[in-house]
Amino acid sequence: MKDFWLSCGHHLLDRDLDHGAGLAVTDEFLKAYLARPELAPPPEACVAERTLHAALLAEPRRAVSAAEIAAIADVDARENWQLMIAFRDHLLQHATLEAAYIVLARQGMGETAPLFLNQLVHVIMRNALDGCTDPYVLRAAELFFRPQRLTLHEGSLLAADEEMIAGANPGPVSPLVSMLGLEKSTAIDVLTDTNAQTYWERSDRFDLALDLTAGRKGQAALGEVIARFIEHLLGVGVDIDPLVAARDVALTWYVGLDVEGTKIGDALWRGDELDEVTQERIVALYRLRFRDSSEEAGRLAGEPVYLILAMAPTRALRMKPQNLVAGLPVKRLEAVS
Repeated sequence: MKDFWLSCGHHLLDRDLDHGAGLAVTDEFLKAYLARPELAPPPEACVAERTLHAALLAEPRRAVSAAEIAAIADVDARENWQLMIAFRDHLLQHATLEAAYIVLARQGMGETAPLFLNQLVHVIMRNALDGCTDPYVLRAAELFFRPQRLTLHEGSLLAADEEMIAGANPGPVSPLVSMLGLEKSTAIDVLTDTNAQTYWERSDRFDLALDLTAGRKGQAALGEVIARFIEHLLGVGVDIDPLVAARDVALTWYVGLDVEGTKIGDALWRGDELDEVTQERIVALYRLRFRDSSEEAGRLAGEPVYLILAMAPTRALRMKPQNLVAGLPVKRLEAVS
């Protein structure tokens, strides 16, 4: 079987078969966070920071007091440690990463750093798509944890990785990328049937753009990813169909897949007419139906749920996959822990 997304660290985790094959935190996974540039003490770091870092490398699960963090001299380092320890403690409170994510999605992300959330979704999605052999599905899944920039080219709507568009990664490079010897590249190609098999060797470079034009493979692949994400996290089977336009859509229930999609859904719910500019910002519209209607919460009475994904006026696209967990009317959601 071909592997992919080595940089997410899935090989450092264990599957917890007692909790639906979710991912159980290991010491090795926690140590990967300690290797990040934000936490690895620089030569000029104070004794308190170096001592804390060394202690956690030896015992990644050890309790860390507020006083230990407060003793760190550098203000930025102190904030990084506060965020990381709070996130680590949240992960350790739950049997699996999936359960930890569900709680964040339902109760609010709080001060959890977007970087940590994206990494969490990255590795959860790697677990959900284990065994997947379709490069289009894998590339579509990148939208869940990698901000995109969209552009119209010769009538096609193309999504490219935002950091790749910038020509360089503005954030610190994951230590796993360095440890695994993964190459970085700034050349971007559009994923096609001709080059699809190159995805496996370049999956950690995020240098393939995806065609999200209505009616094409990219949109259908994203719908499949959404269905697999829902089933993996919530244990609920759904069928998702891409729609070409937002005409004659009765929104009994809808979920915005990002901030812009939510705004558009709110407008349609109020009965507002969408102007042409707003309609053009809709990237994808899906109709979701539960395979087992007994899973539905509320009073859908068999009516579909609509999912709306849209780009910002700047053509930036930042999915919020947590909306699928918090926004779907699913009975079983109440039982997830």
